Amino acid sequence: MKKTLLFMLGMGMVVSSCTDGGKQTEVKGKDFEYTVDAFADLQILRYQVPGFETLTLQQKQLLYHLSEAALMGRDILFDQNCRYNLAIRRTLEAIYENYKGDRNDTQFKALDTYMKRVWFSNGIHHHYAEDKFLPEFSDSFFTQCVMELPTEKVPLREGQQVDQFIAEIKEVIFSPTLLAKRTVQSGDNDIIRASANNYYAGDLTQKEVEDFYAAMKDPKDNTPVSYGLNSRLVKENGVIKEKVWKVGGLYSQAIEQIVAELEKAVPFAENEKQKAVIQTLIDYYKSGDLKTFDAYAVLWVKDTDSEVDFVNGFTETYGDPLGMKASWEATVNFINKEATKRTKLISDNAQWFEDNSPIDDRFRKKEVKGVSAKVITVTMLGGDCFPATPIGINLPNADWIRRDHGSKSVTIENITEAYDKASQGNGFGEEFVWSDTERDLLKNYGFATDNLHTDLHECLGHGSGVTLPGVEPDALKAYASTLEETRADLFGLYYIADNKIVELGLLPDKEAYKAEYYKFMMNGLMTQLVRIELGKNIEEAHMRNRQLIARWVYEKGKTDNVVELKQRDGNTYVVINDYQKLRDLFGQLLSEVQRLKSEGDLAAGKKLVEDYAVQVDHTLHAEILKRYAKLNLAPYKGFVNPVMKEVKNANGEVTDVVLDYSESYVEQMLRYSNDYSFLPTYND
Repeated sequence: MKKTLLFMLGMGMVVSSCTDGGKQTEVKGKDFEYTVDAFADLQILRYQVPGFETLTLQQKQLLYHLSEAALMGRDILFDQNCRYNLAIRRTLEAIYENYKGDRNDTQFKALDTYMKRVWFSNGIHHHYAEDKFLPEFSDSFFTQCVMELPTEKVPLREGQQVDQFIAEIKEVIFSPTLLAKRTVQSGDNDIIRASANNYYAGDLTQKEVEDFYAAMKDPKDNTPVSYGLNSRLVKENGVIKEKVWKVGGLYSQAIEQIVAELEKAVPFAENEKQKAVIQTLIDYYKSGDLKTFDAYAVLWVKDTDSEVDFVNGFTETYGDPLGMKASWEATVNFINKEATKRTKLISDNAQWFEDNSPIDDRFRKKEVKGVSAKVITVTMLGGDCFPATPIGINLPNADWIRRDHGSKSVTIENITEAYDKASQGNGFGEEFVWSDTERDLLKNYGFATDNLHTDLHECLGHGSGVTLPGVEPDALKAYASTLEETRADLFGLYYIADNKIVELGLLPDKEAYKAEYYKFMMNGLMTQLVRIELGKNIEEAHMRNRQLIARWVYEKGKTDNVVELKQRDGNTYVVINDYQKLRDLFGQLLSEVQRLKSEGDLAAGKKLVEDYAVQVDHTLHAEILKRYAKLNLAPYKGFVNPVMKEVKNANGEVTDVVLDYSESYVEQMLRYSNDYSFLPTYND
């Protein structure tokens, strides 16, 4: 999946409160409480679902069953992220629910925080930085807690004793070197063996994986499947084979539940197109056939009439070191008709944007097909879209489907609105923005330009350009995700400053784009560094993308002093001296990154990423962390979902579906673990 993740750490795009002495600080909107919980470097928000009550009963029932399907696969992602995640989550939950001691004790409170982090990250590795986070409770406290549990509450392997379980799990939790990073996507080491995720098993090497899938490919196939997308690759008794995620295969227990809810959704489909989409997805889940997945993707991209829509399945490949295997994820939504007028203008003019892109003519689409975009209101998040969620999505991933059938893009505006409302008055702009001139730009235009940049990124950026004949879809290997996000971001940055945007009425005047330019450069050069520990380099693809762009244009623009890092009172600030030259630099980099993708130039792509996207200026990093700490803000945020409830009459007939916003983070996570946990603890 091509995702846009929230990146701004202020100015309308950040959580505005954190804990104070262990006490939650709440932020309230006019009629809605946005902040739910805060711990570690995280803050939990609520999102509203405006317009839900105006939907028809049929639409609400469709949303209900699709939302249930969005929750059924939760265990899958935990297991994909690391083979020990389910054992650790279930142990922590058992301790939490059965603990007889003082819950105000520092050891128990540290365990409480660790458990919340495991929930948030769908495992023991940071959801963004991907490093394993270590607990602040002692191993002796953990041992005592497990020993005090009833034996049936301990998730033992078959034949395993409690003391053996404790020894095994303690090493996973407390060792800083064992399973240290969930996904390693660069460098010269074997990235398969260096990664802790559960996409590969049996001491496979990177070369063995690459050779296995290379042997499957037919260079003459013009419509190739996404090899390896829905399977774990294993080596058993020296033989390499795939364990496919499907009904009757790996993860069957959860997939059967997803299918059951999708089948319940079919009678409530809005039209025959949508019914075919859901039924084909069911067929794919049952067969595991990637050709069927492609058939589903084509049907899905062509369904532009339905007001209700969803994503459910193995789609996102960022978590695989080689960018092939997909994490399980789900979103459910309905269209925001008023805001979609904005994205319709963009998609209606897709050919103009393609024709005027600053790239080599060889890499343009001569005919842009099937580009559709809309603004949506999300009703349920699941899997790799929960609790942290994207703010924009563009699908499908397969280049040949984009080429022949087009793509569908969404901007999730009720999520961006929740971020915006929860961030007001947080002091970020006063600390990091150079002057009132830039602060006024951000205040007046920041929310609009954020959403528009997401629209351009998703609707046109990911769908633009072509790959030359004979270039493999995975030619850029571990660098593909970073470079693809770079390409889409650059497309949006280049065009948000174009006069065409003002002519279309998408921005009010020719100054507005400067808000996005300033915000992007400040974030890429400095403020996103609050998201990683001092001394670490950048691993996550979206963060790498943003630093790559910002550092490249900063370095290339030094001769003309386009962008400066200025000092004032011992603090560093970003100052943009020439916005038009900055736009030209964005265009030059877009041209090069498009060439890399179109030609499959791995060597040049690797150099670009390693030179600009990975290394951190540790002196600047220390300064930014110190300044940010004064604000008492959480750099990461996620959400609880509303609780969707059916209302039934005396005859058991559904008369309405309503939303309840009162559930806390802990209540929701424990309920999900109780009601939506179908996989065995160990899925070998």
